[in-house]
Amino acid sequence: MRIVALEEHFTVPSLSAKISRETLTKRGIPTSKPPAAVARGDLLGDIGPSRIADMDANGISVQVLSATGAGAELLPPDEAPAHARATNDILARAVAENPGRYAGFTHLATTNPAAAADELERTVTEYGFVGGMVHGTTDGKFLDDPSFEPLLSRFEALDVPLYLHPALPPESVRRAYYDNLPGDAGFLMSMAGWGWHSETAIHVLRLVMSGALDRHPKLKLIIGHMGEGLPAMLARCDQVFADECANRLTRTVSQTITQQVWVTTAGFFTLAPLLPLLMTFGTDRILFSIDYPFSSNAKGKAFMDALPLSPEDRIKIAHGNADRLLKLKT
Repeated sequence: MRIVALEEHFTVPSLSAKISRETLTKRGIPTSKPPAAVARGDLLGDIGPSRIADMDANGISVQVLSATGAGAELLPPDEAPAHARATNDILARAVAENPGRYAGFTHLATTNPAAAADELERTVTEYGFVGGMVHGTTDGKFLDDPSFEPLLSRFEALDVPLYLHPALPPESVRRAYYDNLPGDAGFLMSMAGWGWHSETAIHVLRLVMSGALDRHPKLKLIIGHMGEGLPAMLARCDQVFADECANRLTRTVSQTITQQVWVTTAGFFTLAPLLPLLMTFGTDRILFSIDYPFSSNAKGKAFMDALPLSPEDRIKIAHGNADRLLKLKT
């Protein structure tokens, strides 16, 4: 069966190396890495034959690649666009050299929203990229900030999805929520242990409650990790925000999210978070992902194979929904 994986990452080491240690430290990104992270870095830097071989060994038909780690979103507005463009040009070459196996999400210089919008259009129209990825907040600002209106409008006009990916929280949040814990507990909690997921869920809720999604009703969002906790909370959100939505917005929280958001399985390979996702979003809005190389192709494929779903629903999640949403050639 054809399998499309949407949250699959790469880096360009030569470009990442240009970002200063001062910038990394300010964003809470470690500048020294343990051996496991170094090994994963080798996998991230490979978008050639070795990655394809791993895909083949585990039955992955297509990876939609997105740049991760230190990138353009950390750089000042005058430097960020060139970094994003260089990253996207390298990604475009990899996609062109592996037709049918790779697709691309645009790397965006979100510190310069107007330039990011232009780069999104360039990569979609020239390279056939299938959407763009935003990594968390930018200088502490969420996408509902008025400065991002040009970028949201361009996503809507181009009819490509915006993948909202987690990132480390701003410094003030890190200090208040995650400091003063032993060992690496605070850092891990700020990212994959908890913080990434709650922060992305908050980001989506802000887009709803600010009216940004009402202003951009054709904007398509993708979030990962089985919905970042939102599926289990939608009924609660409808209850708490009922008056706010009735007075200011055109839809309830759950209506807005289930009409404009798609969810991937990235990095989550158990049934417990899948059940509320199925109950709230349905199988038409669930997209298979692995989160390679932070998760293995083998584990992701094993989870896909074991899903207790009908053949029709399995096809939707494995590739059908992604093929339609991203307009992939099959």
